[in-house]
Amino acid sequence: MSASVLRGAAAVAGVSEFHCKRGESGQTELQLTLRAVLAAAADAGIDPGEIDGFVSYGGGENDGTVVGSALMVRRIRWSSMIWGGGGGGAAAAVTNAAVAIATGQADCVVVYRAMSQQDSGRLGYAKHHFDGQMLPHGVGSPAQACALRTQRMLEADGVPAEAVRALVLADYAHAQRNPSAAAYGRPLDAAAYEASRMIVEPYRLFDCSRENDGAVALILVRADRAADLTHEPVYVLAGAQGAAPGYAVDTENDIDYSSAGFGASSGVAAQLWTDAGIGPADVDVVQVYENFSGSGVAALIDHGLCPAGPAAATVLTVENLTAPGGALPVNTSGGNLADSFVNGMGLAVEAVRQLRGTSANAVPGARISLFIGGPMAALVSSVLFCVRAAL
Repeated sequence: MSASVLRGAAAVAGVSEFHCKRGESGQTELQLTLRAVLAAAADAGIDPGEIDGFVSYGGGENDGTVVGSALMVRRIRWSSMIWGGGGGGAAAAVTNAAVAIATGQADCVVVYRAMSQQDSGRLGYAKHHFDGQMLPHGVGSPAQACALRTQRMLEADGVPAEAVRALVLADYAHAQRNPSAAAYGRPLDAAAYEASRMIVEPYRLFDCSRENDGAVALILVRADRAADLTHEPVYVLAGAQGAAPGYAVDTENDIDYSSAGFGASSGVAAQLWTDAGIGPADVDVVQVYENFSGSGVAALIDHGLCPAGPAAATVLTVENLTAPGGALPVNTSGGNLADSFVNGMGLAVEAVRQLRGTSANAVPGARISLFIGGPMAALVSSVLFCVRAAL
């Protein structure tokens, strides 16, 4: 998809996200999905029956025909799911919706994800990731798989542990100003972080994402329609997805082992900047999917937002990562670590809030917002949002 076709063709018109403690929603994933879609439609000021496209990722049984039927939409023109592991396709789902609109395949597309433990159990174990190569060696969870790569990043690449810790502390600092965050009212400092129990080296308790029941929805429409709706449009500027050649989550034999998957071997980050016609320095605020803290740091490095190796610590400080005054404000809702984890999709909503100016930790004058999907997955993705003036 050329930048000239995708750039500004679609805009986010409505968003919704909510969450509660894992296993306590009392609702099915379909019920949660419908609640989120209806709320996003209300936020946009549109009739839910107008939705004609459905996009999700990461599994789930509630495809477009199921959700569309329950909503009694007038017509389904687009229904798709992004394949890949974990939350790697989260940003690609948004791009896929924008592609459908830009090419005339749909006019109003909802991107959604819901999680309810009573339906699908814990997300922390996905058997398709772990076969006879990893399980006999005691690797049977995302934390263990990502820990191997993060340990390589720390030991071989020389990224300082304090740079990883800074991302965690910035997340928790943002959560203290976000009343809906799970960690609201539970501040974290360096001493408490270091005193927390080890989960799997090098990850401590606070390095690991939460799991919540909840749902997220974003409604995208044609750019010419968006200008007439409730909120100022937030446009899709560019998006990219892909996987490194020879990626092998089971054999741990892929290129750039300590990368988050967006780097040179996959070309995802480079494609994003090329299609957008901008560079890392032009981004005002970042939401990075940190299933684990080290994965998020690796993703920031892959995108050129901070240097690799020991120099990462010069950029990744709590002060730099914290809004409103930081040079690189990241995960301004609290992120997956301190706000919520509905397979990471709440980060996309926060990316939109920043450009609307409605974030609890708003970055003044933000024009370009980056959402980085799940790192260290087989397929990874990123999407850039912008205001009209940045097109």
